[in-house]
Amino acid sequence: MTDPSNGYEGIAAEFLAGRGRAPATAVGAKEVRDWARTLPPGATVVDLGCGSGLPITKVLVSEGLNVYGIDASPSFVEAFRHNLPGIPVAHESVQDSPFFNRMFDGAVAWGLIFLLLPEDQRRLIQRVANILVPGGRFLFTSSPEVEPLVWNDAMTGLESRSLGVAEYRKLLSEAGLRVTREYEDVGENHYFDAIKEAIVNPHQ
Repeated sequence: MTDPSNGYEGIAAEFLAGRGRAPATAVGAKEVRDWARTLPPGATVVDLGCGSGLPITKVLVSEGLNVYGIDASPSFVEAFRHNLPGIPVAHESVQDSPFFNRMFDGAVAWGLIFLLLPEDQRRLIQRVANILVPGGRFLFTSSPEVEPLVWNDAMTGLESRSLGVAEYRKLLSEAGLRVTREYEDVGENHYFDAIKEAIVNPHQ
């Protein structure tokens, strides 16, 4: 049976003792904070693969956003509820999640996409596009390599798979998401910041 947490439930204690307790100055926090400030005040955001909620979800919450978390690891969800009581979180895989049966102004997938199988990555990008309102934004990280890349995850030892920068750009465009920025942080995570194009009615 496939592990929906992609090996992270098995190393949950180790993760929670490290990244799972990360402060607001940790890798990725500044970039996510800057992104959060591009959203309307009080915007509703879903954090995909939210882990313990630290540091990413906490940064989003601290910026005044209404945040929902999703993670496939029961240990991470338990830690999330401890760290961010009152913030909605679902113990679900992103592949199967109903996304709280609602629409969002933004979605974040930090350190998640490349853990999924290629077909699941492609499907998730389209599913995220479907739950964003027009003008909604999607921020996710992957490898900076232009071409596809496979490597072993430093914590789980399992394969991670980047489809390559060029393929992600293509998938985002096909899903109706326009890339507005790409950049990297000090940890060499490559960010895609995309916006859902508004649908124009030619008869209006």
